[in-house]
Amino acid sequence: MTEQNAWRAFRDGMVIPAYPLVLNKDRKLDEKGQRILTRYYLDAGVGGLAVAVHTTQFAIRDPEVGLFEPILRIASEEMEAYEKKNDRPIFKVAGACGPAKQAVAEAELAKDLGYHAVLLSPGGLADHSEEQLIDRTKEVAEVLPVIGFYLQPSVGGRIFTYDYWQRVCDIENLKGIKVASFDRYTTLDVLRAATFSDRSEDISLYTGKDDNIIIDLLTTYEFEQDGEKRQNGFVGGLLGHWAVWTHKVVEQFKEIREAAGKSSIPAELLTLAAQVTDANSAFFDTANDFKGCIAGIHEVLKRQGLMEGIWCLDPDETLSPGQAEEIDRVYRMYPHLHDDVFVKANIENWR
Repeated sequence: MTEQNAWRAFRDGMVIPAYPLVLNKDRKLDEKGQRILTRYYLDAGVGGLAVAVHTTQFAIRDPEVGLFEPILRIASEEMEAYEKKNDRPIFKVAGACGPAKQAVAEAELAKDLGYHAVLLSPGGLADHSEEQLIDRTKEVAEVLPVIGFYLQPSVGGRIFTYDYWQRVCDIENLKGIKVASFDRYTTLDVLRAATFSDRSEDISLYTGKDDNIIIDLLTTYEFEQDGEKRQNGFVGGLLGHWAVWTHKVVEQFKEIREAAGKSSIPAELLTLAAQVTDANSAFFDTANDFKGCIAGIHEVLKRQGLMEGIWCLDPDETLSPGQAEEIDRVYRMYPHLHDDVFVKANIENWR
């Protein structure tokens, strides 16, 4: 029943942060810190967590690092403990990447550890044709349900044809798509393909466009084909941006969901949308082509006491010049967006 409830919640729509990796000053896993951070997200009210994704750092898969299994296991243990204590299902997403053989092996491990679905990244596979990527998706879908992924080209993704998304939507065990192309035109390709798919009722659409989160969630997309009108939209988000200030994100999400079903959108939500995008620009280091995006997330969590430092697996991966000042600015400018009070009130419990 818990699994059925988790899938029902995923279909209805939820907040799914992309999960950061907590390291100590020696750039080794800080397991205690990792568990504290997980408890923060769960008590903040998230519907699920996406683990071993970009925000978790892809280098966890390197043999000399060896953190892919440990990080999946720790997150799963904390989510399951929370479920038992609170009688609330948590949707567990595991990232999978690489060629088909690697992606299938990662999906098999995720299945063994109790994950519900795989977020299947197309990153780093520029030599694969669309046909090869479709076959890869089918292979992974035989192991676990798949969430498709439209990844922006600036961080290793590529542009896909409309036909590609039509065929992806036809895959029986594809249960969702994360759209993070950072492009309105390609977003419409996915929405249209999913809307007119014979499997449209089985495919939940999640925004991954950190620069357009609230507008994506508020928009109803309407298409007409052969005289038939159909509507669709994003039911939730799977976002790196939601790895910070998460308690406030959950509050915003409830407000957005209420407004999305009405004929008019409150103007203050459009203002909020721009403010969230501005904050994301600081965290994700858009001024420097996203070079400091993971370190920026760590910096916010460090300021809140949820991380001891901003260390990444790559010693060269850190804040860009001026990025800390930009984070200072959005902290001052948008005090209603952060959840420092919530963290301060609960951090001892998480420890």
